[in-house]
Amino acid sequence: MGNIAFAQSGDVIAGEKVFKQCKGCHQVGQEAKHRIGPHLNGLFGRKAAGYEDFKYSKSFRRAGAGGLEWHADTLDAFLENPKAIVSGTRMSFRGLKDAQDRTDLLAYLRLYSDNPSDIPEADPTAVGVDHDLDPAILALQGDPEYGAYLSGECTTCHQAAGGDDGIPSIVFWPEDDFVVAMHAYKSKKRAHPVMQMIAGRLGDEEIAALAAYFANIEE
Repeated sequence: MGNIAFAQSGDVIAGEKVFKQCKGCHQVGQEAKHRIGPHLNGLFGRKAAGYEDFKYSKSFRRAGAGGLEWHADTLDAFLENPKAIVSGTRMSFRGLKDAQDRTDLLAYLRLYSDNPSDIPEADPTAVGVDHDLDPAILALQGDPEYGAYLSGECTTCHQAAGGDDGIPSIVFWPEDDFVVAMHAYKSKKRAHPVMQMIAGRLGDEEIAALAAYFANIEE
């Protein structure tokens, strides 16, 4: 079984503080509306200049027509220097030069793009290096029948048949890899607010059971 570590997530609380620099023009949340700038709900995966009811600059409309979409990499580059990405933007914001501030802000904004299929960070972000998960947790023998009982919440997004329609397949994952991934979400070492929430509700035995079920789902 491969060992896995995951990209560190940003600090949502710190990101909310960084967002204070943006909130004079942008809103997020349930009651968010367009102001000087468009609201930022559902930002991840959205095409630039994607709202028909907001009056974007010509430069932003050209960028959107040219294929610019908001993902972690493009948002990071835009936040660092907006005019380098959209030269004619009307934004007076000069950018965030501190990489950690950008990472924290993106973690905060992800909270308002909570459909996994719209979040590129739902794609696998694992790299093959050592993890620090307790070996006793990896040694747990999961009950696949219990895992099948628990799997309903997983299969509302992940296809039980193993397909990948914008959301990564979890079928036939090695059990250790599945367990490490879920605990990385649970400890917020792996970035994805929906998965962090789901994993946070699961105990060690439940994670082990799900791992055993999905590792041999058709057997």
